[in-house]
Amino acid sequence: MTAPTDRHAALHARHRAVLPDWLATYYARPIELTHGEGRYVWDAEGTRYLDFFGGILTTMTAHALPEVTAAITEQAGKILHSSTLYLSSQAVELAERIARLSGIPDARVFFTTSGTEANDTALLLATAYRGSNQVLALRNSYHGRSFTSIGVTGNTSWSPTSLSPLQTLYVHGGVRTRGPFAHLSDEEFTAACVADLEDVLGQAGGTVAALIAEPIQGVGGFTSGPDGLLAAFKQVLDRHGILWITDEVQTGWGRTGDHFWGWQAHAQAGPPDVLTFAKGIGNGMSMGGVVARAEVMNCLTANSISTFGGSPITTAGALANLGYLVDHDLQGNARRVGGLLRSRLEALAAGSGIVREVRGRGLMLGVELVEPGGDTPSATAASLVLEAAREHGLLIGKGGRAGNSLRVAPPLTLTVSEAEEGAEALGAALKQAESAMEGATAV
Repeated sequence: MTAPTDRHAALHARHRAVLPDWLATYYARPIELTHGEGRYVWDAEGTRYLDFFGGILTTMTAHALPEVTAAITEQAGKILHSSTLYLSSQAVELAERIARLSGIPDARVFFTTSGTEANDTALLLATAYRGSNQVLALRNSYHGRSFTSIGVTGNTSWSPTSLSPLQTLYVHGGVRTRGPFAHLSDEEFTAACVADLEDVLGQAGGTVAALIAEPIQGVGGFTSGPDGLLAAFKQVLDRHGILWITDEVQTGWGRTGDHFWGWQAHAQAGPPDVLTFAKGIGNGMSMGGVVARAEVMNCLTANSISTFGGSPITTAGALANLGYLVDHDLQGNARRVGGLLRSRLEALAAGSGIVREVRGRGLMLGVELVEPGGDTPSATAASLVLEAAREHGLLIGKGGRAGNSLRVAPPLTLTVSEAEEGAEALGAALKQAESAMEGATAV
C-alpha cells in the first residue's frame, strides 16, 4: 500500500476542520478516489482498487461508461438546467420508460435529486392522500438522512433524533435470522409477522397512511424477510386502505438478479401503490424519483415544482444508463455472476470462524460477522475486514444494526474473473481479521 503523502495528510486535516464531525468516512486513513474505469477505481496516490461498493450502490453499470459519459457531455454543451417550469423531452421520455417498467398501473413519475428526497415525497403523498401522519415501517430499516425520513428509520445507529412530524409504528419482518421469529419456518415467520402487523394496527387508534419498506434492507446489512412477506402484508393493508410504499433506492434496476424491482419477490397481491428510486439510475449523477398511481400522485392541492429534479443533464445521463442496462441484460448478469459470487462467499464462510451468514441475492450480498466461534455480532470484525480488504485492493461497504455486516454490491457489469478476484481478496481479508481477533483474545 502506498505510504501517506503530505498532500493526503493536509487534505484529511482540512476535511476534519471544515466538515461535520458526524460525516462518516471509511478507513483509519481515508482515501480520495480520483478516477475510475469499469469496475476499478484509483485513489489520489495511484493505487488501484476493485470496487465492490460502487459509491454506495450508485455506480450501477460501470465507472466512466462511455455511453453515459457521451450523453452527459453532449447535453452539457447545450443546456445544464431549466427546472420543471419548462418542458423537457428527456424528462418525459425517462418518465415514460420508468412508468412502464414500474409495474404500477396508471403511473405518474416525479423526479428528485436523491433517495432521501424521493422517500420524503412518498411520505408527503401518502400522508396527504390518507389524511394521517401515522406510518408503518420495518424494524432495522433506513430510508434517508432528512428529518422526515429519519422519522421512519428503524436502525437506531442512523437515527440521531427521536423527534419527527410522523407517528411511526415499527413492525417485524426485516430480519429473517435474528429476533423472536428466527426459529420459525418461512411460512410460520410470515404468519407471525402478519399477526404482529394486525396487532399493531389494532392499537394504532387512527387511520394509518402507509407502510414503507425496503424489499432488502440496505444500511441494515442486506437483510430481508422471506419472499412473499410484503404481499401478505399488502393483503392486510388493502383491507384498511393503507398504501404500500416500496423503497427501491438500493434494490431497483435489476440488482437482485431475479427481479427488476425488489417488490417483485412479493408480487402475489399485486404491485405497490408508490415506488421510490434513486442511486443506480443516475450511475453517479444526482437522480431520484417517485412513481405512484395517478390518484395518489395527484392528491396534492398546493403548488409545487422541483428546481433540480429531472434536470436536462441528469435525465440525459439516466436515459443512456437505463438504455445500456436493459440492452445488455445487466439484470441477467447480476443473477449469473451474483450467483457465482455468492457461492464463493459461502465457501469462504464455511472455513471462517467469524462469518455467521451470507445473505442477499444477485449483486446485493451481505456477510454477517461475529466474534470468533460464536454468535455475538462483531463491529470490530467488520472494521478489520473493511481495512484488510482495502489492503488487498478491494473496496466493500459495511452496515447492519450492530455495524457487523459487510455489504458487497459491485457494478452490474461485473465479470466472472472480477468476481473471482474480489472473492479471493475478501477471503484473505477475512483470514487476516480473524487472526488479529484471535491474537487479541489470546493476549
